[in-house]
Amino acid sequence: MSTPIDRSTTWPYVDGEPGEFDYSRYSSPTLAEAERQLGELDGGDALLFASGMAAATSIVLALLSPGQTVALAKGGYYGTGVMLDELSRWGVRTVEFDQAGPPPPGVDLVWLEAPSNPYLTMPDFEAATVHPARVVCDSTAATPLHVRPLELGCDIALHSATKYLAGHDDALLGAVVCASDADAARLLEFRKRTGPVPAADTAWLLLRGLPTLEVRFARQTETASAIAARLREHSAVQTVRYPGFGGLLSFDVAGADAARRVETSTRLIANKTSLGGVTSRIEARARWEGERVPPGLLRLSVGLEHPDALWADLDGALRGI
Repeated sequence: MSTPIDRSTTWPYVDGEPGEFDYSRYSSPTLAEAERQLGELDGGDALLFASGMAAATSIVLALLSPGQTVALAKGGYYGTGVMLDELSRWGVRTVEFDQAGPPPPGVDLVWLEAPSNPYLTMPDFEAATVHPARVVCDSTAATPLHVRPLELGCDIALHSATKYLAGHDDALLGAVVCASDADAARLLEFRKRTGPVPAADTAWLLLRGLPTLEVRFARQTETASAIAARLREHSAVQTVRYPGFGGLLSFDVAGADAARRVETSTRLIANKTSLGGVTSRIEARARWEGERVPPGLLRLSVGLEHPDALWADLDGALRGI
């Protein structure tokens, strides 16, 4: 049975006191059910936010203080670094480290990404989780189907639920899943006070997406694995990065001009940003990330289209360079 959408902004008090739900900036029945289901999937207490970046920013502002330092995995999602740079004005410091090894000493929060976007590297969870600092793992591209950070010793799992979890390119949503009650309570308090809460309709779209996550992710993995193998044999492709699961991969061609010709030549594969939806998309990441990525790096997010049709489209674009 589908969970109903409760769009109420307020609910009556019970015997003169606030009940389980009283104001939608705090929570709502639809939001609470989506959080319950995601929490079961990821093995902790889940909280939803208005976007993945709202969730990430809330972690930093709620759990750190001015003068404290985040150890950020190199080569991860560029938006995380941009956010942390913005918060440097509030005294939050950032150092980058190679997540294939241990985090640096003396930091207050360790930030992993499994796999990293767009380099698709995996962290050394054992080395990270023996560090005395809290450990956050952004497992957006893995989903709880492949990586459950809390079971691997992390304190917090982070998702841009806009991507695979909701899965249909129609819900802007972030999620944090906490191992400890104290962290969950602090983040809930912060969300109540500052307001980055999603609407009931958006939470319902996550509830719609979760039942098909496993079948979507399996199909995307099968297709992406086949395409990665074909790309490795293609004469126009220099490097292929694929972690062996999921629908996200990246590959390099010979420079920015070639990458632009590829991304603008596909027809079935849309030239647009983001990832994890049911439709495939490709983009040259240097437009956003500049010199931190090779100029010819293309990020491909595989959807649910027929793999042969996707390959014919991609192969045709590559032959055009």
